[in-house]
Amino acid sequence: MPRTFLKDMIEALRFEDLPPNWNSFDLKSFSKSKKLWDYQQSAVKNAIKVLWKYFEDFKDYQEEERLEVNKERKQKFFRWYKDNGLDEDLDIRLDKRKRNIYNLLNEYYPQKDGKISYEHFINRMCFWMATGSGKSFVIIKLIQILKILIERGEIPAYDILVLTHRDDLIDQFKKHVDEFNYTNEMKIILKELKEYPEVKRQPTLFEIPVFYYRSDNLSNEQKEKIIDFKNYDNNGRWYIFLDEAHKGDKEESKRQHIYSILSRNGFLFNFSATFIDPRDVITCAFEFNLSNFINSGYGKHICILKQEIRAFRDKEDYTGEEKQKIVLKSLILLTYVKKFYEDIKNIQPDLYHKPLLLTLVNSVNTEDADLKLFFRELKRIGKGEVDDEVFKNAIDELWEELKQEPEFMFEDGKKIKIEEAIFKSITKDDILNYVYNSNSIGEIEILRRASNRKELAFKLKTSDRPFALIKIGDICGWLKEELAGYEVQERFEDESYFENLNKEDSEINILMGSRGFYEGWDSNRPNVINFINIGIGKDAKKFILQSVGRGVRIEPIKEKRKRLLQVYNAKEIDDDLFNKIKDKVLPIETLFIFGTNKKAIEEVIKELKSEKEKEGEAQLSLLENYKAKKDKLLLVPVYKSSDEPVLKTEKQKKFEISDKNFDLLKRFMEFMLDDRILLMRYKTEPIKIRYLRESLNAPQDKFKFDGKEFKNVDLLVQRFFDYLSVIPEEFEGVKELEGEIRHFKNIKVYLKDVSEIQKKINKVKNYPNQVKELKAQYGKIPPEEYIRKAQTLSKEEDFEYKRKKIKIKYIANHYYLPLIMSDDEKIDYIKHIIKTQSEVKFINDLENYLTKPDNKFKDYEWWMFSKLDESLDEVYIPYYNPNVNRYSRFYPDFIFWLKKEDDYFIVFVDPKGTEYTSAYRKIDGYKELFEENGKEKVFNYYRFKVRIKLRLRLEDVSRVPTEYKQYWFDNIENMLEVIA
Repeated sequence: MPRTFLKDMIEALRFEDLPPNWNSFDLKSFSKSKKLWDYQQSAVKNAIKVLWKYFEDFKDYQEEERLEVNKERKQKFFRWYKDNGLDEDLDIRLDKRKRNIYNLLNEYYPQKDGKISYEHFINRMCFWMATGSGKSFVIIKLIQILKILIERGEIPAYDILVLTHRDDLIDQFKKHVDEFNYTNEMKIILKELKEYPEVKRQPTLFEIPVFYYRSDNLSNEQKEKIIDFKNYDNNGRWYIFLDEAHKGDKEESKRQHIYSILSRNGFLFNFSATFIDPRDVITCAFEFNLSNFINSGYGKHICILKQEIRAFRDKEDYTGEEKQKIVLKSLILLTYVKKFYEDIKNIQPDLYHKPLLLTLVNSVNTEDADLKLFFRELKRIGKGEVDDEVFKNAIDELWEELKQEPEFMFEDGKKIKIEEAIFKSITKDDILNYVYNSNSIGEIEILRRASNRKELAFKLKTSDRPFALIKIGDICGWLKEELAGYEVQERFEDESYFENLNKEDSEINILMGSRGFYEGWDSNRPNVINFINIGIGKDAKKFILQSVGRGVRIEPIKEKRKRLLQVYNAKEIDDDLFNKIKDKVLPIETLFIFGTNKKAIEEVIKELKSEKEKEGEAQLSLLENYKAKKDKLLLVPVYKSSDEPVLKTEKQKKFEISDKNFDLLKRFMEFMLDDRILLMRYKTEPIKIRYLRESLNAPQDKFKFDGKEFKNVDLLVQRFFDYLSVIPEEFEGVKELEGEIRHFKNIKVYLKDVSEIQKKINKVKNYPNQVKELKAQYGKIPPEEYIRKAQTLSKEEDFEYKRKKIKIKYIANHYYLPLIMSDDEKIDYIKHIIKTQSEVKFINDLENYLTKPDNKFKDYEWWMFSKLDESLDEVYIPYYNPNVNRYSRFYPDFIFWLKKEDDYFIVFVDPKGTEYTSAYRKIDGYKELFEENGKEKVFNYYRFKVRIKLRLRLEDVSRVPTEYKQYWFDNIENMLEVIA
């Protein structure tokens, strides 16, 4: 599978550096009770960056010219891919034998040599997001942002269409939109696509009309429900959102081409949990698949057990005892989890979910259907027809695997730990109590909602509570055949057992069904899943992947959808409660999976791992320079959020504004005399309105006349109010370096074979040991052999791929080894290395300087330095960034540590520093934290006097204003002179 090109390309675009019209959004809020998670906000940011890259020249053209330049825009966008190393052949090949598709494509796209260039389809981006990760919330947020960008004149005013492939998914989307509309002034009004002509005749001012339809009902012909897309083509001027509507091979599926045709002059957004087509992967703007989802703490751990459900395999004859033992194992594991759930509930009753066993089968209504066989064993166990030896063997066999502490899927080195005493103490009575909701054995009877033909609930006659539920396409066959003779209690309430599964009073512990309900079902309850004869075909793999994706959801505390440790780290649970339950949560935070046979299990593992592993992608880990850092104290600064916003802080930063915008703001506030209107319009507070009016009367104290211009006065006023709510970051102290510098453990390489590059890395990495070994041989081997071996030692190796070269260097004082750099900034087969020209020059200059006998590094007892990577490391300087109207993080390119007696220096160095305004803001942020009255602050750390410094490099420092001149240097000697 190819790499996610688009995602990798936009990493270089910083959201904070986009123009104000492109980064001035509330990315977090969604509804009264929901906010977007950090990864959902990242997805929205990535989408905005891609749109900006595509439409950045939009304002340069008049409306009548814009469609004409759309072709040029696509060419430019596609060239961006090529410049970043895309060499895959993505062109659409035409086949005259498939006349339907051939004619369709020829009508809209030019062909050459029997192919259509993929540049005609490049106006798209994909979002690879795990099932259960909240794709719908991202789609709705993006719809809101599209509307805002249209109002700001940044993108064309095209209509929006959402396509998904089932009615229940459309209904679910409508519910999320209703929730969004309840608390947002800008309303999204959903209209079926068939209503398009009528809606366009009656435009609305404060609403966003968004059209929707079943994706599988779009065609090039008109029937009752199927519509001809040409009636809604609108010259291809659509923003189209696909939600799991990408099924079918892109060259063979007519519908896929229809989606592209409808958006050919707009943009296509494709959301899915499973991407297979290389074009989807390459144009993926955001990747948060199942592996990312779990590793980030948003989902349960996954434990795939090797226990085979062999007794249910097709065409194999097993005894009833064998079948029963398999069912018992899943009930035993469910009972084990429920015991821990009970302990947690006794500490605090509103935590976590009620554990559920989910059994998914291939056959339902045949004579010996999988579901019937499973149900028969449930009945036998409920009646007490369980031999003691069979029960003991079930526990022993399951324990034999669990005691080996199987590793979790995707989480290297993390394992499941089962408490032996609790596990082995489980009895048949425990299963009756925890699973069957009964204190004694009994016959099964049926509970049926009279109006519901798709579900049946079951309980023991010795209990008044149901314990199991079947959800299938039609229950009539079961009632006539499998359940003939059972007592049936007809209930006339309208409520569905299935729809109430997530409610606290649901007593259902086992859910059985086929593929009919896995999509669109939203629950965090599954802790055990049985896959029975699901198969290993393409559809089966997707079914397994999506059902596992739904099973991993977690919610320890209401609306906190992360595992307990992540909730605790976010300070959303107190220490006392965390300490009481932390050792009890692992079972309930784990999803255990059983499969029919070993081959099926292997296919599940293969399918899940393919989410994590892309062909030709490897991750290399470099080595900490233990020899150099031995006995050395490496300190980094840490920060905390202020207790008060900007409005209430003593040292208030000035709000940046242009002269023209200041006049606009002043005239607007003079016109808007009634504060009540401002309160309603901007949902602000009286104190902020009063502060704004006072500030306009004392502009020199409150404003810095240096901002970018805004044409929209509402945006300008809202930015000022938002500015007053900004929470500054404050210096908290220094700490010893732990995992804050981590990019060197995540060097991504996009090569089919990494053995050669790994060999060269190892060679340079081991340079000190090789020198040591050679010195030990001095005088013990012939001189000519000694010289020959010395010549093979190398502090530097070159590696080249497609004429793009990297240098692998050993630098004795660097934090990790080796250092990897390239003179080619467009190098694309390796990530997280030094490749920016200014950084490469700095390293070369540093190496040359170190050869001087009188270099100033020798004035210190010791020194070290490290490259910093802004995308992975956590060493930075916070500063107020008016572009985004909040505090941003400045990541200098390097950090130096120097020690002389009790004096300790932390020096941030940024060799690509410019004399532009953004650099001055970063310096201001540094000064605010680490200087006082123009002098450096000295921080005590044990006996050390710690000073933190910032230096930026510029070839010509004469252009720098006097007040900032001391922070710039033009050579290494000069950098060191200003440190002491």
